Amino acid sequence: MGFVPVGYSLVLATIILGPLLGSGYLLLRDAVSTPRSYATDAALGLGDAAPRAVPQDGLLAALSVIVDGGIVVKVILLLASTAAGWGAARLARELLGVSLAPQLVAATVAIWNPYVAERLLQGHWSLLTGYAALPWTVLIAHRLRLRSTVFRTGPPPGRDSGAAVGERSAAAVIGTRHRSIRPAYSWLMLGGVLAAAGLTPTGSLLAGLVAILTVGRRNLLGTIGVWLLAASPWLVATALSGSGTEPSDPAGVAAFAARAEPGLGTLASLAGLGGIWNGDSVPGSRTTLFAVVATLVLLGVALSGVYTVGASGDRATRRTRRTLLILAAVSIVLPALGATGWGLSAGEYLIGRIPGAGLLRDTQKFVALAMPALALCAAAGCRTLATLRPRGDREPAPSPRPGQTASEPSEPDGRQPLVAIVFIAALILTLPDLAWGVGGALRPVHYPPAWQRVAAMVEGPGDVAVLPAGMFREFPYSGRVPVLDPAPRMLRSDVLQTGVLPVRGQVVTGEGVRAQRVENLLLRGASPAELAAEGVGWILVEHRTPGALGNSKTTVGQLEPIFSDPYLTLYRVPGVREVAKASAMDRVTALAAHALWAALLFAGAVAALIDRRRRP
Repeated sequence: MGFVPVGYSLVLATIILGPLLGSGYLLLRDAVSTPRSYATDAALGLGDAAPRAVPQDGLLAALSVIVDGGIVVKVILLLASTAAGWGAARLARELLGVSLAPQLVAATVAIWNPYVAERLLQGHWSLLTGYAALPWTVLIAHRLRLRSTVFRTGPPPGRDSGAAVGERSAAAVIGTRHRSIRPAYSWLMLGGVLAAAGLTPTGSLLAGLVAILTVGRRNLLGTIGVWLLAASPWLVATALSGSGTEPSDPAGVAAFAARAEPGLGTLASLAGLGGIWNGDSVPGSRTTLFAVVATLVLLGVALSGVYTVGASGDRATRRTRRTLLILAAVSIVLPALGATGWGLSAGEYLIGRIPGAGLLRDTQKFVALAMPALALCAAAGCRTLATLRPRGDREPAPSPRPGQTASEPSEPDGRQPLVAIVFIAALILTLPDLAWGVGGALRPVHYPPAWQRVAAMVEGPGDVAVLPAGMFREFPYSGRVPVLDPAPRMLRSDVLQTGVLPVRGQVVTGEGVRAQRVENLLLRGASPAELAAEGVGWILVEHRTPGALGNSKTTVGQLEPIFSDPYLTLYRVPGVREVAKASAMDRVTALAAHALWAALLFAGAVAALIDRRRRP
């Protein structure tokens, strides 16, 4: 029955992503997919801005040579959503020994929750790969921990207590299971999972932290080394570009702080896996007092199994599960504290002084760390409630089979499927608008043909400056919400972006110093020669979208358009001067880091296939 959790997770993922799976491209807030992407300096993380989309953009640039980039993004998103549920089911099976019904409850918690809905609406599709990798990271790290326990320390010596006998029995079973699997396969799988999580830096941090906390002391140095290799694309890009050497704008702390939902404080919102900073990226059901009901249901399902998760099992398994419980509590409490007055002050102090700390400003992202524990608790609660009997109608618990451990499914109680159906129905019905593209918001977009024509023309020296000013657009074909400008991923030349973010009525400054200079020149109507001196070889004007134009008509009025239609106008700036950009050695180094990341991903997948075939 091992295929059932996979199929169930795929069905849930398809119900959520259904509208997006048609023809067209994902273009929603921070999510931008295009027919073809290019390995520009910005895509490799070597531009002015911090490498927030590395190695994501490099991967799309490589794969879109073979497959349409829109299809690549949809496939990754569907696989990640499925993997989240499947991983949670496997985690419940291995760490709790539950049967199929509780496994499906764990899968539902992992896929059908406010965190997934809000990150989809915000356009953080690649972050969800890091989210999906968390249960798999725990599974592989736990395997390494068990292996080192059995093969290095052996079973507990010299005691005849029931606990000691149980631990020796567990050690014997674990040894039998893993004796035919080489240790290198587990390390390769860990590297592959960390690489998959590392599609974005935040996902890499999430999975890396989980691995370090659950792998055990004996494997700690090795795990850190594997994580550094898996994170090499954005770590190398940060070192080469120097974008991480300057502190971020402290205004981002308040702008990206977690937000309380109606009827709930910030702490309760986060405990229910909600509370994203952008109130517009929230399903409709979470914008009313119905959010209280949904949160109570999720927490009630999880709390029903907390005691079981922390109490039973062999020593190594108990440690792993308790670590996950503590991590869940910390990942909820710290972002809640970060949204208080003194928490905001502390965050502004740190981010304004420590380079690279801006990666932590969206604190609600880290609530993802609570998902493995919540899934385990829900599965344990399903089993616990199914075994409850009236006081005078209790039957003695069946004796465990010889050598049975927490990682082996127990004999299912006949009422477990019924309890599982109640749990699953409650979770889905209290977040109904996650279905079908989060209430229809997640739908494919079709670009006007002008984009393809401009993409074919932009080639040669010089970067691209865009108008109107700013990084976000509201096109008629993209819907009524702001979307990131698709130009940087559509064109083969680097597109200058300031990194300035309008958030909650505030403006958070970015790292694009040269891009800001060029934008200021355009808004004051500077001459084309001044732009050429800044390395600008092209000006792209995007029509039918709001935004500041300033006196840019004075600049473009001195140029002849080489393409123009109702959507786009492209100008060539003559006499462009080469400016200081990434060196050839920097590009080779960045590409080597991407190749290493891809090799880890591939090797991990191969090792997983061999592991599955050789597992007794």
